[in-house]
Amino acid sequence: MTDHIVVRPDDIDLRRSPLRRSLGAKTHVLGAFNPGLTRLPSGNLLLMVRVAEALREPVSGEHVRAIRWTPDGYVLDRHALSSVTMTDPRQFSLRAASHRLLGLTSLSWLLPVELTPDGREVCCIHYDRAIEPAASYQEYGVEDARISKVGARWYMTTCSVSAERHCSTLHVSDNGLDYTLEGIVLDHQNKDMILFEGKVGNRFIALTRPLGEVYFAYPEASVYSGGPSINLAASPDALHWKPLDRPGIRARKGSSSSMKLGGGSPPIRTEHGWLVIYHGVETRESVGVYRSFWALLDLDDPTRILRLEDETPLLEADPELTRSIEHQMYLPSPVVFTTGIADAGDHYVVASGEADLACRITHIPKTRFA
Repeated sequence: MTDHIVVRPDDIDLRRSPLRRSLGAKTHVLGAFNPGLTRLPSGNLLLMVRVAEALREPVSGEHVRAIRWTPDGYVLDRHALSSVTMTDPRQFSLRAASHRLLGLTSLSWLLPVELTPDGREVCCIHYDRAIEPAASYQEYGVEDARISKVGARWYMTTCSVSAERHCSTLHVSDNGLDYTLEGIVLDHQNKDMILFEGKVGNRFIALTRPLGEVYFAYPEASVYSGGPSINLAASPDALHWKPLDRPGIRARKGSSSSMKLGGGSPPIRTEHGWLVIYHGVETRESVGVYRSFWALLDLDDPTRILRLEDETPLLEADPELTRSIEHQMYLPSPVVFTTGIADAGDHYVVASGEADLACRITHIPKTRFA
């Protein structure tokens, strides 16, 4: 298994950011991370990189500021420092609200970065094809793309953030590079909606991970731990989704990463089953420790788990990979967040976000999943 960092914050030219058209305030790249991954018809790989663009001075006087998209351009909203709590560098919370209300210290947009077929070098950065907010339900950003090729089309799910809703949105492409927004496909907070790379029967299938304010306990004798977990949903057209009745992957008691689970890479078809790399989170400090694990799901009934590797991580954060950019680190906990996979013959090319800061490429032999 080999690892390297392929995209860093300093690789992004903010002079070509979509925010420059209307936002005069100085910004910097908080992170260039959590990239969707697919293989283009040319054989090159494409990363759809999440660029979290933050104000250099989020605090101005007695206020903290947030960037917001509007149909007329990007604007700055101000919130009195006396009314917020800032314990996470990525966000702040409003104290007097009747519900938990957050503000973001950055706005995310998506940047297509083309790589060589082995994923080792950048060929081209497609600033002209960047994906930015385009509707009121995306006013605080577009995050964490996952790309699945089903038949001859590419389907990209994203998380769209706004005060209206925190929803899952779908983009489609006929060439893997140019994407059209189809709109909202899940109306609840679900950061990890990921389409399988292929249909089951005649239906699209997706991993989901709905979040809520409260969860219910399993019986004391159960092997499972309550909390956010991976479910599945089916659709005739990738637009209209029905959750499957049976649950998917659930956190097990005793696991070091049972705080919450969520999807990672799009499930891909192998001779043994649908291979999915997912993340598990261990409770620690404000963010938690993120690691990648893997599972095999039955080809005809993906709610049936054939194998689950949730004890020994497939991937963990590696401080050596980010040593040269450690001065830009802002998270207190180790984080690796896998977001894509591509077949490369005797191995897989796996894309992850490292430390919510950079894009990591890992070559994993197929024998690792035997």
